[in-house]
Amino acid sequence: MEYIKSKDIFLLMRDVLKFIHPRLMEHGSRVAYIVYMMLKDGGKYEEFELADIVMTAALHDIGAYKTEQGRINDMLRYETRDSMAHCIYGYLFFKYLSPVPKLAKVIMYHHMDYEQLQKVDYEFKEIAAYVNIAEKMDIYYSSMGSQFDMYMFQKQAGTKMSSEGLHHFYQCQEKYGIFEKISSGEYKKELDDIVEYMIFSNEDKKKFLEMLMYCLGFRSKSMVVDNITTVCICDDIAEEMMLPPVEREILYYATLVHDIGMLAIPREILEAPRKLEKEEMRQVRTHVEVAGKALGNRMKNEVVSIALAHHERGDGSGYPLRLKDLQMNLPQKILQVADVVTALVNKRGYRKDLSKEEVISILSEEAAKNRLKRQAVVTFVKSYDQTMRTVREKTAEILRMYETLNLQYELISKKYKI
Repeated sequence: MEYIKSKDIFLLMRDVLKFIHPRLMEHGSRVAYIVYMMLKDGGKYEEFELADIVMTAALHDIGAYKTEQGRINDMLRYETRDSMAHCIYGYLFFKYLSPVPKLAKVIMYHHMDYEQLQKVDYEFKEIAAYVNIAEKMDIYYSSMGSQFDMYMFQKQAGTKMSSEGLHHFYQCQEKYGIFEKISSGEYKKELDDIVEYMIFSNEDKKKFLEMLMYCLGFRSKSMVVDNITTVCICDDIAEEMMLPPVEREILYYATLVHDIGMLAIPREILEAPRKLEKEEMRQVRTHVEVAGKALGNRMKNEVVSIALAHHERGDGSGYPLRLKDLQMNLPQKILQVADVVTALVNKRGYRKDLSKEEVISILSEEAAKNRLKRQAVVTFVKSYDQTMRTVREKTAEILRMYETLNLQYELISKKYKI
């Protein structure tokens, strides 16, 4: 069953990353549009191939969310002078986490001088050269406004930028009026029309959603660990309670995206080494509504309704809708139990992780008050040791992946003397 359309994968990724920095993602969208227009005009790629390229071009700066946190508003500097850090991290992020690792080097090479790029043995280096051109055109056009002259880059033709690529861009500008469409905002509708042609398999969609989950790490690594913990616990409870395969899959999708609204919450609140103040807690609670707006019509309602109910409680004391027991289904209640367990077993800035006995005591009390589904609590408690062993194994796997990513980042950074 299709729980999210291919085009909505792109739109959801775009909208969620805007939570972190809207200007950076809007730049990515414009670059993707320019690259698409150039490649489509060239006639070399089929529409389904262009789908992967558009996604990659839109996310070409994904590494900046991690490496440029302290100066993310100074886009002109790190895009034109200190570019390698975010290129490297973005390349590794795409290589390890995306369903299109073959395009990861487009991100790695998109700031490389064309003279050097020509010497690289890589089948998609032309795309990297096009992303380089599109990025430069967009950054300087956005910065200089009416004083911008696209021919200012002609002196770099054949050295820093591709001569063929520049010539092709000039042709496309004359034919399609790219800058005019960017200036008027018309490109946004055209880009939305372009993504209609995207065709991703269900496995690719799932991989993109998992990658979106890993974007929580741009805020805090512990948020990724929390999400993985919740995924494992949900799946184990659902299996023990013998939910039908379709319901388990729906629950899996919901669990992947249930906390994406956290990307809109300031880092200083998320990582506060203390209990939050009342106003800070109010801000954190908005993450459910933020997620709801992002998911909107992007995913099937049965997935969204589960994701958005993870803080509801059977006695009506939860948020944001204060739903009561009979207003909620079993998958929603399973996610609620898993989310509570995650908050208890993983340490917080203001307390250590709780013991098995403490966790079971709290869960039993919540079930007795009809706040959590008793059947789901009992099921979890019965398989506590096995489930938590799975959680530890999966978490260790994720942390190893992060360590590998960071180690490779350090090694490549040394090579490029960052």
